[in-house]
Amino acid sequence: MTDPAPTTRILAVANQKGGVGKTTTAINLGTALAEAGHPTLIIDLDPQGNASTGLNSQADERELTTYDALAGQASLEEIMVGTALDDLCLCPGSVDLAGLDVELSNDSMRVRRLGDLLSAPALRERFEFILIDCPPSLNILTVNAMAAADGVVVPLQCEFFALEGLTQLLETVKQIQKSVNPRLCIEGICLTMYDKRNRLSSQVEEDVRETLGDIVYSTVIPRNVRLSEAPSYSMPALLYDPHCAGSEAYRALARELIGRTETPRAA
Repeated sequence: MTDPAPTTRILAVANQKGGVGKTTTAINLGTALAEAGHPTLIIDLDPQGNASTGLNSQADERELTTYDALAGQASLEEIMVGTALDDLCLCPGSVDLAGLDVELSNDSMRVRRLGDLLSAPALRERFEFILIDCPPSLNILTVNAMAAADGVVVPLQCEFFALEGLTQLLETVKQIQKSVNPRLCIEGICLTMYDKRNRLSSQVEEDVRETLGDIVYSTVIPRNVRLSEAPSYSMPALLYDPHCAGSEAYRALARELIGRTETPRAA
């Protein structure tokens, strides 16, 4: 497999715990990057397809999806669709992705399928960032994403059990580093659903920063009703309400991510 060109940064947005703002982060971070003039592709690897719906790709309108690409029936360029922003494209997901674990069980190279697809020169020439929205589990889809990625962005909810399960994710990253993808790193951990009125959020932030240090982004994503409302209108929050606190936070996160890009972080 040919490594992506250095100018293209491939990031898996992953956390095996559900409800932490993973898809919200993928959609709005990608939108913020594109809005800032950085051509971005979002790849929906979640069988629920929420990132696709959130970017106005409705399930009954998706002719080709990431399932077709991973099954060897199409290229990523063939399944790609546009969005409301010129610099933001989407490879939509499908419920069919749920069966890939079984379908690829006899394929010894199954963990490299996405990486092979992403080695296409046309993708590397077109996009500065490629964000992969992973399912809330450490299955073959998430492993494919990490095997193809340069780094992992981990959304972490500001709640009592925030660090629960994170050890397993970090261990998975280390295993993939050793066996499949030595360039993989933890790009950063993003605290989500932060409520400044709640003492628990502050305590969780303090604990996470003390435990994990500067791997945690300075930017925190607030609990914001506009972030929750936007998907019901099939829009990123940055387009639904450009000036809400959630939109401004994701713009700040995009700036921070861009600033870190030239210095990849170790897991």
